[in-house]
Amino acid sequence: MKIETLKLSKWYGQVLGVNNLTCTIGPGVTGLLGPNGAGKTTLIKLLTGLMRPSQGSVRINGEEVWNNHRLFRQIGYAPEADAFWKFMTGESFIYSLTRMYGFSHDEAAKRTGRAIAAVEMEEGRDKKIASYSKGMRQRIKIAQAISADPEILILDEPLNGMDPIGRRKTIKMIRDMGKAGKIVIVSSHILHEIEEMTDTIILISHGRVLAEGNIYNIRELIDTHPLKVVIRCSNVDVLTAKLMEFEDVRSVQFDRSQNQLTVETVKPDLFHQRIPDIVLKNDITIYSMFSPDENLEAVFSYLVR
Repeated sequence: MKIETLKLSKWYGQVLGVNNLTCTIGPGVTGLLGPNGAGKTTLIKLLTGLMRPSQGSVRINGEEVWNNHRLFRQIGYAPEADAFWKFMTGESFIYSLTRMYGFSHDEAAKRTGRAIAAVEMEEGRDKKIASYSKGMRQRIKIAQAISADPEILILDEPLNGMDPIGRRKTIKMIRDMGKAGKIVIVSSHILHEIEEMTDTIILISHGRVLAEGNIYNIRELIDTHPLKVVIRCSNVDVLTAKLMEFEDVRSVQFDRSQNQLTVETVKPDLFHQRIPDIVLKNDITIYSMFSPDENLEAVFSYLVR
């Protein structure tokens, strides 16, 4: 199963929400990333068939999504904005929406129970949604999204307002669904949250895709920006001198008091390959080595610039 968009655009009068966007999304967890106002929610509404494209198309397995009721049962959606009948309890809310998928009373009741258990909302199932905290409302939205066991799950800012324990459990559930072969799309403007779920991302800004694919592959394409590597080690002076011998090393800054140096290299793979040989030949001990650039925030800031 796959989702494909082709030259997809949506505008509101003179405002362009999504701009000529083409991408393909397959099984697993995909992070939809971008700052507020980037077009993420507009794109999600187009993917779920809640909004008609101004131009271009959205297809699931080759079928147009817009006005295609047969596809809707395959899509579970948890919107960012709350849309509840607050006089309902959490259980009655999920049951009612599950029945709308066409399930019988008994089957809808069974699926409602499973969905509530999956998000650990058993204690709040009989309480009115009006009394729920933000985190509880988020979990009950996710429960209704998964109640029909859809092949496609689309979650718009699902962790917003959750406590740390709820976040951790929700992240695990999302990862598990991706491993089970479902298409899971999670939007967020908080980069480290997406990093905990997946390394497959779509970066969007001003309604356009800046990059898509594996974060590390995307990072390798950014050859105009040297990769920074921070190393804590013994014999800082010796390692600094050795590294400066290579043309791909743009600069080395070191701090003897911290036994630490920061290297900028334009060939990260080559740099990492030579480090073991250098430390063995020069009796250097590496205490820690990491790259502050090997994360979503660095990739996103580079691409936006």
